[in-house]
Amino acid sequence: MNQRFRITRSMQEDTVVQAITLEECKQYFAGRADFFYSQTFSVKGPESTMTIEGDFFMWKHGEAEIPFRLYSGDLYVAVAAEAVVPLMIEIATDLEADIVEG
Repeated sequence: MNQRFRITRSMQEDTVVQAITLEECKQYFAGRADFFYSQTFSVKGPESTMTIEGDFFMWKHGEAEIPFRLYSGDLYVAVAAEAVVPLMIEIATDLEADIVEG
């Protein structure tokens, strides 16, 4: 099973915690050629497909597409491959945010 992580600013000690916004993410990921934005994410099983609506920034990693989902001011990602970890750290650093498991 994959570990899930949250990129968040909620751990910061500022009196007013600034959530990560959709506009901020769109601007940030637009500058990265290996990402694209999608309002749906589909999971294909052997007998069916489940589609989830939301704000997804999809990372193309080889043949795989790994979703970074913006939800309630935080970015969520499951570590499906080792390459996700340094990328997740880079994104959190660039967004001046922390990484929390869960």
